[in-house]
Amino acid sequence: MNTARNADPAELAKFDALAHGFWDPRGALRTLHALNPVRVDFIAARSPLKDKRIADVGCGGGILAESLAARGAHVTAIDLAPAMIEVAQLHAHESGADIDYRHCDAAALAAAEPGSFDVVTCMELIEHVPDPAALVATLAQLLRPGGALYISTINRSAKSFALAIVAAEYVLGLVPRGTHEYARLVRPSELAAMARATGLALADIAGLRYNPVSGRCTLDDNPDVNYLAQFHAAASS
Repeated sequence: MNTARNADPAELAKFDALAHGFWDPRGALRTLHALNPVRVDFIAARSPLKDKRIADVGCGGGILAESLAARGAHVTAIDLAPAMIEVAQLHAHESGADIDYRHCDAAALAAAEPGSFDVVTCMELIEHVPDPAALVATLAQLLRPGGALYISTINRSAKSFALAIVAAEYVLGLVPRGTHEYARLVRPSELAAMARATGLALADIAGLRYNPVSGRCTLDDNPDVNYLAQFHAAASS
């Protein structure tokens, strides 16, 4: 499988255009800045991070990668949007973060370093690729036996359409218009089935709630809109 084919050029261009403002906490990607601490805490509560190897797939400008590195992880972060990788590298240089950034796809990393990572993260990417199941299969190839995969995405439901697309993009302007396409959203049951097909088991799932008034994000047990899932690879015998 070649995930270079599992990428939509229009989606890459869309995110490349946002790269210049990636680290602006009041900019077009401000909700990402609110979501990031909650995601990091979710991961850290379930997987040891210090001195562990982590692959951050679809790293964007590096907000999650830097947070994981700050907790002692050895992070390899990849993205196919060249401007995003450039922004990530520049910000890491300024912040002093030690991160191995690469402009490549998940398949290239899996081919070069199969079964090499204790943790793999993939945040808000799966709903932007043509073949989500193929992406999950590639992510599984990156994991060591007993490793953990974390995926965040948006549920495909009437509620998510109303809140994550209509309200967030067109009414409140929390996210740039056209960021998400409803047909590409992935239900938790669908994601779990994709993972099972690769030998991964669902370990935990949580809903992510963003409050547009306070600008804060919290976790709950309802994945009806945004959600974050953890999967485990089988331990070696």
